[in-house]
Amino acid sequence: GRYTGVSTPVIIAIIITAVYSIVCALGLVGNVLVMYVIIRYTKMKTATNIYIFNLALADALATSTLPFQSVNYLMGTWPFGDVLCKIVMSIDYYNMFTSIFTLTTMSVDRYIAVCHPVKALDFRTPRNAKIVNVCNWILSSAIGLPVMVMASTTAARFPHPSWYWENLLKICVFIFAFIMPVLIITVCYGLMILRLRSVRMLSGSKEKDRNLRRITRMVLVVVAVFIICWTPIHIFVIIKALVTIPNSLLQTITWHFCIALGYTNSCLNPVLYAFLDENFKRCFREFCIPSPSVLDLQNSMRSTRTRNPQREAHSSLTVDRTNRQV
Repeated sequence: GRYTGVSTPVIIAIIITAVYSIVCALGLVGNVLVMYVIIRYTKMKTATNIYIFNLALADALATSTLPFQSVNYLMGTWPFGDVLCKIVMSIDYYNMFTSIFTLTTMSVDRYIAVCHPVKALDFRTPRNAKIVNVCNWILSSAIGLPVMVMASTTAARFPHPSWYWENLLKICVFIFAFIMPVLIITVCYGLMILRLRSVRMLSGSKEKDRNLRRITRMVLVVVAVFIICWTPIHIFVIIKALVTIPNSLLQTITWHFCIALGYTNSCLNPVLYAFLDENFKRCFREFCIPSPSVLDLQNSMRSTRTRNPQREAHSSLTVDRTNRQV
């Protein structure tokens, strides 16, 4: 495991600690900001953004474990005891499974929106997205909880019967939490590309079509970056499970690079949203530098809401109906 007391060269440990510190700071701030924006602004409560909220939550949890792992690398041992070892390991698995399950869900969601727009009106609602998110967490718990029970600190240096079960678990994780979801994602986007190429107008409205294609492109980029960041660690783990690799400096550097690349994905997603989605970009800008007109508008809306709650309720209902279609 990661916390087995295997020594790490000092220079590598320092570099890893520096990288993890940057990833932790950017990941926590960025993903918390994404969650705040989705909660704060009514226009952001779309089905797609509900899935993005779930992804941001998983990423924020993952980056919160990096300070503990930095200490582990610097000291060459895990000083926090079995309880924190179990928590950190389970959060790792929660992040990995919840992220890939959520991205698979987002790809299927995009497929329905693009290829079956009529059915999408009833199916793709924020409420259904929240239910799917809960299901993803329950499914991840089915894997995360056993990891929490099994995880422990050890200094074992010789083959042990439990290692065979650990290798079997790694192979199952590789197949069911990486290969199969990536295949589903590939099929969904393959069908979407065929649909987008064959039909000039999807929804009957140029504006809606532009938004549909823009959001589809954003989800595709997020999925692609996830696969790029996580493929090396999955391949490395499966090779280590099937083949005995002698310990060496190159092996240590490669291992830590693959892990760091996987965590880097957690701080890249907020950047991708900011660059690829106009609504996120506008909300981020509004949060960081609120203009006087925006502040006046917010005050006006608060006073209007106080005077006319029925109109506000009707307005919220109208927005919710509009959100279903994006």
